[in-house]
Amino acid sequence: MNEDIEQIIKIAEDFMYKRKLLEHKSSYSVIITSIKATMFERSQDTEEHAKRLIALTKEIGMKLNLSQIELDELELLATLHDIGKVGIDDKILNKPGKMTGDEWIEMKKHPEIGYRIAMSVPELVPIAEYILSHHEHWDGNGYPQGLKGQEIPLISRVLTIVDAYDAMIQDRIYRKAMTKEAAIAEIMKNAGTQFDPNIAKIFIENVVNMRKDS
Repeated sequence: MNEDIEQIIKIAEDFMYKRKLLEHKSSYSVIITSIKATMFERSQDTEEHAKRLIALTKEIGMKLNLSQIELDELELLATLHDIGKVGIDDKILNKPGKMTGDEWIEMKKHPEIGYRIAMSVPELVPIAEYILSHHEHWDGNGYPQGLKGQEIPLISRVLTIVDAYDAMIQDRIYRKAMTKEAAIAEIMKNAGTQFDPNIAKIFIENVVNMRKDS
């Protein structure tokens, strides 16, 4: 992890133990803004991607009858689920070709890095577990903990599907965007293995198929 990010984390950890600052949320907002700026600058993920995720997760969240607190957490997660990527080497993040085994091992550390950052910032503590588990798979073959089924937090299961769908329909460094139809087919193909099958079905039928711009 580079020194700048270590410094951000150290500042956040120091703030957590200074109770006099707990009344000043703007202090934490500065840290969050810095992390977001670094994340968007260094990886393929963009602010536009985050905005699309926020819109999609809000729609599916309402279809799932999530509480307002859950909807708010889902919105925050949509923006910051990949904050751990600030601790991954730029060459790995932006590599145009397939990663080597060692590079993939390094990339898979980002949920845990993100969890550590989130736990250091009181505003992000409520979504720390969701950040940690947003790459878990329904069948238990995800990472980093190998959770399966309903062991995976609901909010993470929702984000996983929406994030995958949006990534598929956008151009990436290593591939062209899929069509909406191809992305739908890929989501349904992986329902029950990578994705929660019930949420995948609701997302496709009640969100994606109802949108004219997706």
